[in-house]
Amino acid sequence: MRKEKNQKDSTGLKDRLDPELFQALQGKKQQLKQAEANKLEQQRQQQIKVRKRKEANKSFDELLEESELDWKKFK
Repeated sequence: MRKEKNQKDSTGLKDRLDPELFQALQGKKQQLKQAEANKLEQQRQQQIKVRKRKEANKSFDELLEESELDWKKFK
C-alpha cells in the first residue's frame, strides 16, 4: 500500500501533462528567460550611458575634487 502511494506521489506534473502542452510551456519559459536577460542588458547599457554622460558634463572643479592625487606633493 505504501509503495503504491509513493509511486503515485513520484509522478510529477510533467508526467500528467500532455507532451505538446509541456513543450509549449517549456518554450514559453525559455522566451521569458530570454526577455528578462534582454531587459537586464538594456538596463545595464542605459546605466553606462548615463554614467558616461554625467562624467562628460563634470566641471574641472568636480574632477579635481574627485582626483585621488595629492596635489601638495607636486608643489
